[in-house]
Order: sequence, then C-alpha cells, then structure tokens
Amino acid sequence: MSAVAGVDGVPGGWVVARVERGRVGWTVCADAAAVLVATAGCAAVGVDIPLGLTPGPEPRACDVATARELGRARSSVFPAPPRAVLQAPDHAAACVVARELTGRAISLQSFHIGPKILDWDALPERPAHVVEVHPELALRRIAPDVAFAPKKSARGAGQRVAALHRWIDAPAALADLPAGARLDDVLDALAAAWSARRYADGTAELLGAEVDDRGRPMRVVV
Repeated sequence: MSAVAGVDGVPGGWVVARVERGRVGWTVCADAAAVLVATAGCAAVGVDIPLGLTPGPEPRACDVATARELGRARSSVFPAPPRAVLQAPDHAAACVVARELTGRAISLQSFHIGPKILDWDALPERPAHVVEVHPELALRRIAPDVAFAPKKSARGAGQRVAALHRWIDAPAALADLPAGARLDDVLDALAAAWSARRYADGTAELLGAEVDDRGRPMRVVV
C-alpha cells in the first residue's frame, strides 16, 4: 500500500507523520517547501491548516461545513480570514483590514497562525495530492462513540491515542517522537494521516467545493 502523510504545525515548523505499511516515521520540517520534500512519493498528504484563501468577506464554505459537522466541538475550527488580513504587519493593523473586509476584527489566536497559513499559501504550486484536513473531525469519524475531552487534557490525550489505535498501532508510533513535537501535535498529525489515507483510497468525504482566487481548491478532506 502506498505511503501517506499527516502534517501538523509545531513551534518553528511542521511535524510530519509518514505512514507506510502500518509503520510511522517522523520528520520535523522548517517550512511547507521542506514538507513537500519529506513527503515525496506519498499518495496523499493531509495538512492541518487552511489551504486556499478567499479575498472577500464571505467565509469559506468548507469552514462552515466543518463547524457544522463538529457540532459542540466547532470551536476547534478557525475560519480562514482573507489573505490581506494575514499579510498585515501586526494584529492591530490586521483588525483594521478585517473590519474593512468582513465587518469584524480578527482574534489574536487566528492572527498568530497566519504565518503558518501564508507558508502554504506562498508555494508557487500546491500538488493535487496535498489536501486540507481537520484532525478533530477525523477523530470523531474514527471513533463516533467517544465524547472527546479537550485534546490538551490527560483524558483527551488518552482518548485520542485509543481512537487512533483503531486504525494504526498508535503506542508504537508514539514511542520515538522527534524533539520539539508536542503530544497533541503528533496526535493531530496521525489523525491527518488517516484522512490522507482515505483520500488516497477514494473513500474520503469532501467538505466544500470552492476554489480560491488562484484556482486552488478550498475544501476539507475527512
């Protein structure tokens, strides 16, 4: 079976979980371009970050659909703001631009993940097998019977390890993690890889069917 990969942000870069023949290999990359190198040969790569930005005030349809699917856990969805908001030099300036374009300011938390979004947005081309995913929704598809606690809690971490173990040997995958990767980040990367596996197999759900102003898909793969 072909390899797939899941990607999640970590301080200073990205953690990559490459899954091949049931085994997981870990890599930490400095930027999106390095992720593409590390995942060469993968049939699909799931990235936990908005891919594709709208220039106008309307929210991305995939963000709306993902929030709807998550229900009470919808707070884990950070709607992607317009590109011009993220390109502002600081949070105060970003709020001014956001109010002009959308009618409301951008949260500090959303602004702080802006460099991660722009890292992928700046790629000259995004390969078709690189897709946006949402780990929290993936986990709820893997284990629909589980009422997940917050991911940074001990209970939440344990629930996520147990859920992922339904798909892969999660304890073995966590036995040799790269330096600098936090537990919640690597669990998200594994959940992202699950969605990538489904995309490669042609069994994934696709939320949203828009394209951005560059013609790139704006959708969430589950």
